[in-house]
Amino acid sequence: MNKFLKEFKDRGLYYQCTNEDELSKLLDDQKIRAYIGFDCTAESLHVGSLLQIMCLRLLQKHGHQPIVLLGGGTTRIGDPSGKDKTRKILNENEIEKNSKNIEKILKNYLDSNDKNTKPIFVNNYNWLKDLNYISFLRDIGKHFTINKMLTFESVKTRLDREQSLSYMEFNYMILQAYDFLELNRKENCTLQIGGSDQWGNIINGVELIKRHSSNQAYGLTTPLITLASGAKMGKTENGAIWLDKQFLAPYDYWQFWRNIDDRDVIKFLKIFTDLEIEEIEKLKNKDINELKILLANETTSLLHGKHESKKSETTAKEAFSENSSGSNLPSIKIKKKNFGKGINIIDLIILSKLETSKSEIRRLIKGNGVKIDNKIVQDDKKIISEDIFQDKFLKLSLGKKRHIKIELD
Repeated sequence: MNKFLKEFKDRGLYYQCTNEDELSKLLDDQKIRAYIGFDCTAESLHVGSLLQIMCLRLLQKHGHQPIVLLGGGTTRIGDPSGKDKTRKILNENEIEKNSKNIEKILKNYLDSNDKNTKPIFVNNYNWLKDLNYISFLRDIGKHFTINKMLTFESVKTRLDREQSLSYMEFNYMILQAYDFLELNRKENCTLQIGGSDQWGNIINGVELIKRHSSNQAYGLTTPLITLASGAKMGKTENGAIWLDKQFLAPYDYWQFWRNIDDRDVIKFLKIFTDLEIEEIEKLKNKDINELKILLANETTSLLHGKHESKKSETTAKEAFSENSSGSNLPSIKIKKKNFGKGINIIDLIILSKLETSKSEIRRLIKGNGVKIDNKIVQDDKKIISEDIFQDKFLKLSLGKKRHIKIELD
């Protein structure tokens, strides 16, 4: 088997492939261009997109050239895959801003030094914005049948649930197939990689290229990654795990990986780090907490650099130290006026956003799980006054894993 495909499988990235034997031979014979698309629905990507980013890195590692398609055009339509309702349509300025920021994030992960593997960034708005509707229907639309389109999961699920699916969204799969055709023609792109929910859209592109130009193209999909808890990758109780430090501090990103379920650690070392498979196999019997720190350090280094990774590890150690003031912890500012004659400990915790449930806070206090400056809070009616602040901040801890520095503003 081709080395790229073998590592793709060994790392747990493989789900489905069109004509795998032929693709394997092609990859052995030459270096190719492959693309992955990212719609610009938010200002930042979150870790739910990280698997696809690691696929781009793997392409580069094996000497192939990745094409990053930014969906400036398709974002204006909305991908119905996995959605139970029409996505909010953004305005032009929002999409442009999101596109630029997503490109900046991706450049953190991809190597631009080698001209043969340097990523090519394209935006499908450039060829979709001026499409002639009649010509598009005649030249492209004729290759698609409604019968087949109705069988695709993204469409079928919505219809089975009797949830409305606009004609605009229904066209998304045709536009994505057209993207592949354009990249095949203009950039000699022969492979599209995407999540398993994109299989139908990818197949459409492969078939469209074959019918329209007689070229052979291929599709490769990755599995849906969920946490051992069953939760969707990228989402937590406290919100999305963003890949932009404007929205999530490097320390919080590090902590997300440090607190991964034991059952996920080896799997995630394979998927989300550059550590060689053989090295990971040798680590299997190591202390699970050491492996979690390794995972957190490796993933944070890839995104934010080694300095932020090391700093996060040091900060985490400080947070767990009984003698630590917590001066290097992530901080939140609370205005002095909120204190007045003092503020109830429960209200303070809610203001800090470490916890939003009053009943959960009371449970933590009852179990000695709340600390201020490393001292246990035993009374849920305790009043925190302004004079408790040392050097204008205090350290608030919930359980063993949640710590924050609160500063007076």
